[in-house]
Amino acid sequence: MTETTKIPESDNVSRRSFLAASTGIAGSFIAGKAAAESLADVPQREVGADLAGLSERSKFVKLARIPEATPGRRNIDPSDAINSKTPLDKLVGTITPSDLHYERSHSGVPDLDPAKHRLLLHGMVEKPLVFSVDDLKEMPSISRKVFIECTGNGWENWKRADPSLTVQNTHGLISTNEWTGVPLRFIADLVAKSQNATWMLAEGGDAAAVARSIPLTDEILDEAFVAYGQNGEPLRPAHGFPMRLIMPGFEGNLNIKWLRRLKFGDRPWMTRWETARYTQLQADGKAIQFQLRMDTNSVITSPSGTMTIKPGRQKITGLAWSGHGKIAKVEISTDGAKTWKAAELTLPVLPKSQCRFEMAWVWDGKPTKIVSRSTDDKGNIQPDRTSFIRVHGTNALFHYNAQQTWAIDETGKVSNVLD
Repeated sequence: MTETTKIPESDNVSRRSFLAASTGIAGSFIAGKAAAESLADVPQREVGADLAGLSERSKFVKLARIPEATPGRRNIDPSDAINSKTPLDKLVGTITPSDLHYERSHSGVPDLDPAKHRLLLHGMVEKPLVFSVDDLKEMPSISRKVFIECTGNGWENWKRADPSLTVQNTHGLISTNEWTGVPLRFIADLVAKSQNATWMLAEGGDAAAVARSIPLTDEILDEAFVAYGQNGEPLRPAHGFPMRLIMPGFEGNLNIKWLRRLKFGDRPWMTRWETARYTQLQADGKAIQFQLRMDTNSVITSPSGTMTIKPGRQKITGLAWSGHGKIAKVEISTDGAKTWKAAELTLPVLPKSQCRFEMAWVWDGKPTKIVSRSTDDKGNIQPDRTSFIRVHGTNALFHYNAQQTWAIDETGKVSNVLD
């Protein structure tokens, strides 16, 4: 299923204006730097390496995830980790390489033989069925670029701000991939789901048997799908091989990996994962249950935590996303949220997918703070931290989407702060 974005004339004008400004302002700076060099010092051309079965990254490119246990316990032995974070500060564009997609598991990655793995569909259906991976591949498929985000993304800043954190530490539990699979509505029609079945239990094939109850709204029936492909290849084992559920815009833990069972019913199952684990304690002592959708969010990835910049022209860039729909605009403040300017969104901007934003900025060398805020096409605005904490308090752990502030001191060092 191909998604296209029609660019309004006003957007075209804005884009042309941005490019013109870039050529006139930043362009002159770049041209000036380029004029100071030549090809004289560039190494001579030489015969390269032979072709190989796999294309490796350049030895000059160092990319890796960071294993983590709980907030504050980073760079630990992988055997003690519960997740591994994506290096957002080192990536470009919006698609996360498959091997750098963030990872979260409860009992390790199972080694599943696709020839033996099966998906059971039962419950309130007329025709219970069992599908193999090959069965799914014979069905009509869709491919869609969507983000998956752990509910714990941002948990480092709930109570305090460690100034040594990078954006990988604070926001590395989100990734965007192109997923390929079979629409849930098609599968539900195959088994003749009862009209009275308003919930679905999705269960994984890992030792923890992670299972979640999912309300069967029209939105979910229209958008969810069972995936077997990731960025043009079979799913990686860490991300659900040989099949997983994709729930665009909803909590990462609902995107059940190593999927083996879908059961249809008329009420939630109240599993351990939605009673003891993925609930949200609020400031008034009450807990939110089934807080399933990921909210409007954004973060500046450069300049960001632990980087150092020099006075002069800078390009501020980052990522924005919303589980409600498409990002409509991103604003950036370079004076600690006193004033805001609109950033440019890199096209295409897709629903429930990360989009990249950027803005030219001249830093005068004085201490300041930079921060972004996003607004989606449903009118949802990313909250500032004060407003967010007023509503949610500091007892919770999940769904932190307050604006991320980076402080820049007189030396150009960038550090993590709360506001």
